[in-house]
This record gives sequence, structure tokens and C-alpha cells, in this order.
Amino acid sequence: MKFRWFAGSVLVLLLLAGGIAGLYWRWHYRLEHSQDTPILAAARRYHVEPALVKAVVWQESRFHPGLRGRVGELGLMQIREAAATEWCRAEHVTNFKKERLYDPAVNTLVGSWYLQKLLKRYAQADNPLPYALADYNAGRGNVLRWEHGPAMTNSALFLEQITYPGTRNYIQAVMLRTDYYRPIFPPRSPG
Repeated sequence: MKFRWFAGSVLVLLLLAGGIAGLYWRWHYRLEHSQDTPILAAARRYHVEPALVKAVVWQESRFHPGLRGRVGELGLMQIREAAATEWCRAEHVTNFKKERLYDPAVNTLVGSWYLQKLLKRYAQADNPLPYALADYNAGRGNVLRWEHGPAMTNSALFLEQITYPGTRNYIQAVMLRTDYYRPIFPPRSPG
């Protein structure tokens, strides 16, 4: 009798755990795909690989558009006001309020534009992506410190010269996540 009760209890607990796990995975899947539409639209507009934009969103905010960073970064891609101001000038946007960066469509437009700008800035490198991501994460001044000698064009050497472990980890995480998302998103649109 005790064994039947024990077996029944274990079965109920397993079913309950399975149900909870299923709910978690459904919630996680929905969250991870909740921003696909604005990510794809922004990436296509600025000819940036959609998987890269989604990877940056994942790294910066885990798809939470209302997030505010420690030094004033806002939204999905954790955009700073200075980057938004540059985007406004370049795109001739007037009367922009920084609160609009909480809008996923606006935030991903600004972030994709900024990524495109950074990728072009380091186009001379064998792989501009680590340089662009380092700039996005740690700023241009730090990239200038790290890209001396052969590291100006050799991305592997550049990664070795990064003195901030957090920035190196950021670059590696975004690059791995970009690879993970490539099958989900189409390649960059021709342009």
C-alpha cells in the first residue's frame, strides 16, 4: 500500500514538474520571438544581418524593451542618448524624445543604424565584427587603445589585446548568439 501511494505521489510530482517546465519553455520561446518583427525591419532597412541585431538585443536586454541601463542606456539594444542624437541627425528626425527608445521599433532602428556605422568604420579589418562590437560595448576610445600594430586589421590579435574581460566576453557571446540565430533569420538583404 505504501509503495502505491509513493509511486502515485512521484507520478503526480513528475507531471507537475513537466507542466511547469512546459510553461517555462513556452514563455521563453514567446519572449525570444517577441521582437522579431522590429528586429527584421530595422536590420533590413540598414542592411545589417538580422541575426546580429537579434544577438545584440539578446545580450543587451534579453528582449525586454523597458530596460534601463546603469548609465542611461535604454530599451532593447541599450541605446545611449548620444547615439540616438547621431541617428536623428543622420535621418533628419526632429523633436525626438529619448523615451521613444523604449519603443522596440525605434530602438532597433537606432541600434541597427549604429551597428552599420560601426561595421563600416572597421571595414579594413579581416573581420569587422569584433571591432564593431567592442566599440558598441566599450566605446571608440578603448578600441583605439586595443587596435594598434597588426591588431588594426587582424581581428584575432585585436581580441587578444582587449584589456577588459567583460568586453571580450561580450564580443564572444554576441558572435556565438549570432551563429545560433542565423538559421532563424534570413541573411542580410542585398543592398
